[in-house]
Amino acid sequence: MFRYLLKRILLFIPTLIGVSLIAFGLSKLAPGDVVGQYLVDDPFGNVTSPAGLVAAEKSYAQAAATLRVDKPAFYFSITSQAYPDTLHRVVIKFRRETLEKLVAQHGNWPQVEAWYGGIRSLDLKLLALPDSLRPAATPFKQPLRELYVAYRDGTISARLAEMEAVLAASPPLTTALGTGFFELKNKYARLKSEATPQKLRVPAFRWHGLDNQYHTWLTGFLRGDFGTSVFERRPVADKLKPALFWTLTVNLAAIFLAFLLAVPLGVWAAVRRGKRFDRVSSLGLFMLYSLPAFWVATMLLIFFTTREYGMDIFPGPGLGNVPVAAPCWKKIGLAAPHLLLPIFCVAYPALAFIARQARGGMTEVLGQDYIRTARAKGLPERSVVWRHGFRNALFPLITLFASVFPSAIAGSVAIEVIFDIPGMGWLTWNAILQKDWPIVFAVLMLGSVLTVVGMLVADLLYALLDPRVKF
Repeated sequence: MFRYLLKRILLFIPTLIGVSLIAFGLSKLAPGDVVGQYLVDDPFGNVTSPAGLVAAEKSYAQAAATLRVDKPAFYFSITSQAYPDTLHRVVIKFRRETLEKLVAQHGNWPQVEAWYGGIRSLDLKLLALPDSLRPAATPFKQPLRELYVAYRDGTISARLAEMEAVLAASPPLTTALGTGFFELKNKYARLKSEATPQKLRVPAFRWHGLDNQYHTWLTGFLRGDFGTSVFERRPVADKLKPALFWTLTVNLAAIFLAFLLAVPLGVWAAVRRGKRFDRVSSLGLFMLYSLPAFWVATMLLIFFTTREYGMDIFPGPGLGNVPVAAPCWKKIGLAAPHLLLPIFCVAYPALAFIARQARGGMTEVLGQDYIRTARAKGLPERSVVWRHGFRNALFPLITLFASVFPSAIAGSVAIEVIFDIPGMGWLTWNAILQKDWPIVFAVLMLGSVLTVVGMLVADLLYALLDPRVKF
């Protein structure tokens, strides 16, 4: 048994690594600027002095370090010789993307770096102008700022022409900014004349070591550190804990109720196969399973929680007045009236499905030779069904039970949103709307881990319930 467990665990490790690579890769493809979202206000929006620009850059770099996106993405990268191995150090996303596009066109990183540094140098000079020159410099400011994100030759040339026209109209401004502007213009001319597009066709392998984003994310996840929420600026683990508590409360209660009712119902239907009970229960279960849970939840919420229809039997959505610092048992007790309908909506689809699986498994087992032998020996029917038949029909139910782990953790998005239960499904839904990707991918990875754990538990239950299973 121990050797089998060790083999299964060793098999699960590459599976989880593969899932982690997919989750991390998707997080890198997520739209938007995660650092800009974390900062809420654009740090470069109201810069009026050189010190302000430096402070904005420092603020952005600190936020990038907090979110762990200031390192190379992976252990290695395969690019072309045109790209440097230090591009990740440009943590400001719009600047890094512009640099990447410029290199992809011209292939000469030193000139691209010099050109972009010239833009920043000229911007610092513009911000240092005395107040007397600032009105004249206003038309110069906008095209200069657009150069930070411009990468097409037509756009850059047009912006440079606009800036040159502003300087020509103001000799004092030319005195203050002319040298820096013409240096910048010459750098762009060198960028185009010294282009090396042939480097883009030569592959290059770059090793970045263990100090990278993926390694930091994965090792943090293994320690229970799931990163930082970009929307609320707090650890993801702090948001997952209360959500996990309410999801487990609802789902475990629903799963217990579903198995408690479904197993005997399915067994009785199999024993009475073809009779009225079997036909009626099968029809009822099919009807029950065909009803969408979100529709049932909405109807229950409308008709049984409002006075308008005269049936305000249950409280409305939410959990009521539940103190955050209260013990777990007290929280459940205070929220219990609010949880009855959500538990029912989670339980009834599972009940219908499990009952059908139990009936199918028992029907197959009751047709086996050893069941007929047991009956021929004169054993009581109850003993034949439950002692000899049911134990051998448990395999499909064990498989279903193994899938309970991830579903119990992930929660039901529709049910939790409709009833305003702040569980994992509700949290994931809101994280998607808020583009809070660290939460979304932490839940994805957590669900994957629990799926693997569920499979391992199922294998152990197979061995415990059927001695014929050997490992």
